[in-house]
Amino acid sequence: MNHTEIDTLVKKWIVEAADKPANPRVQQVVVRLLGDLCKTIEDLDLTPNEVWSGISYMAAAGAANELGLLAAGMGLEHFLDLRADEAEAKAGLSGATPRTIEGPLYVAGAPESVGFARLDDGSESDRAEVLFMQGTVFDADGRPAPGAQVEVWHANLMGNYSFFDQNQSHFNLRRTIVADEQGRYQFRSILPVGYGCPPDGTTQQLLNLLGRHGQRPAHIHFFISADGHRKLTTQINIDGDAYLWDDFAFATRDGLVPAITRIDDPAQLDALRLDQPYASIDFDFHLSRDSAALPTALVERPRATA
Repeated sequence: MNHTEIDTLVKKWIVEAADKPANPRVQQVVVRLLGDLCKTIEDLDLTPNEVWSGISYMAAAGAANELGLLAAGMGLEHFLDLRADEAEAKAGLSGATPRTIEGPLYVAGAPESVGFARLDDGSESDRAEVLFMQGTVFDADGRPAPGAQVEVWHANLMGNYSFFDQNQSHFNLRRTIVADEQGRYQFRSILPVGYGCPPDGTTQQLLNLLGRHGQRPAHIHFFISADGHRKLTTQINIDGDAYLWDDFAFATRDGLVPAITRIDDPAQLDALRLDQPYASIDFDFHLSRDSAALPTALVERPRATA
């Protein structure tokens, strides 16, 4: 069957079979996706067993709540970032902190504080390296942005996230920090580690068939929001990680790998009541002014709420 014949069939099934008003956008997307799928079946001579195996796989991925992970691992989430970059460049926006993927593990409603927060609950203090991260949120004119929201979340030393990991305390390693009058934020936490997809999960199952690993470098997620500016979704990666530039989710980007300084000065340790050296990261966030001419930066997707 040739592509023209397939297009005719798909139009008959989706457009001509409609017996009441259809949503034109949904209809347009379904016609395209179904047509491309049928052409793939024809061009690659997929067997019925292969087609139904694919359908079963998607059902299993959905049941395991891994579709968000799969979207990251297949590069789909990164592709959406690249399209957003293109749109902003065409609109003349530049100079903002690079965006990168949100991932599937954000939880809304983290406790809020002004200027400073401690993220960790202390349960891993005996084996973790203390981290202080600080910086300034700048607006589109390069001025500090008092009141900007810095939402931050990351994994523990087991590579797990609170809420999804019932062994962690409520909102462990998750906070919302409101920038102070100088646009500054700071938090104390633990230096996270990298982690991988669930080894027996559906995402890793497909990655194995594609000859790919499912590892992520250590990283820290952020949402940065300020009135009149585009919401920034980004993350910084921890320099020195073995998978720093080999992230299965393609999220490592230039400008998002800040230097880590190890602080061992006795006076600084004493001021923070620490008895061992700690890691320090300085990182400023730069925002873009919002524009009605651009697609919204507020992405609507399923998210957990504690």
